[in-house]
Amino acid sequence: MIQAHDKDALRVVMRGYRSSNEVTAFVPTLGNLHDGHLSLVRKAREVADRVVVSIFINPTQFDKPEDLAAYPRTLETDLALLKAEKVDLVFLPQAAEMYPEGSAARVEVDGISDILEGDSRPGHFSGVATIVAKLFNLVQPDISVFGEKDFQQLMLIRRMERDLDFGIKIIAAPTAREKTGLAMSSRNNYLDSKQRDEIAPGLYAEMLKIKDALLNGDENYLGLQAKSIETLSNQGFKPDYLEIRNAADLSSATTDNNELVILVSAWLGKARLIDNITVNTQ
Repeated sequence: MIQAHDKDALRVVMRGYRSSNEVTAFVPTLGNLHDGHLSLVRKAREVADRVVVSIFINPTQFDKPEDLAAYPRTLETDLALLKAEKVDLVFLPQAAEMYPEGSAARVEVDGISDILEGDSRPGHFSGVATIVAKLFNLVQPDISVFGEKDFQQLMLIRRMERDLDFGIKIIAAPTAREKTGLAMSSRNNYLDSKQRDEIAPGLYAEMLKIKDALLNGDENYLGLQAKSIETLSNQGFKPDYLEIRNAADLSSATTDNNELVILVSAWLGKARLIDNITVNTQ
């Protein structure tokens, strides 16, 4: 497994892959890898000759300095996991490499960046779009794999890729879950054992209740949302949002929409958890 620590080293390896006409798939990460990340790597392996992973704790997507400082750094373990998955190349830049002194350009994806997660975390999606655009330019993969757990982020990346003509196929991998239904996330590390095993799974369970209601013809979206927020609050969560949206563009859901997505964000102790499930009511 090759490790590239700067842009020039990365470009040399990528030129070699392209000269051999090898299909490359790219998985960008923040590190602190778990099986959810590895499921993306395995999907990449299925569809490409070469798998490239980046580990970079991107400072511009953290809206609070304390969250950036607290993000777990587990590089040695991460590299061992990636080697076991037979990853071909890992890009490991430092912040100064990705954001040289005087760096001022930013990527904005209007509309989708301002709702839900964007409303709760101002500037977050500009940071995400900017770093992913930079990585796309550097790696120039044929394919890039993102998880469905971050549904809004996935939609933002797809729109950015289309609008900026990167020519990269974006593949979505299903949300990896614990046996309890809890979506795998680095944020789960902030939960104690009771929160993780007994309370946090309630987030997914509540979404499944909404899904069942929708499939049974309930079109009182506001009522379903309000009831679930109350239930989660009673369970010990501090809900940020829980909304039923049009899965095509995240606009407010109407009874004319058949493809819906339930999106939720809630605090549990020190962890801000997010999750979603899609529903086809047709």
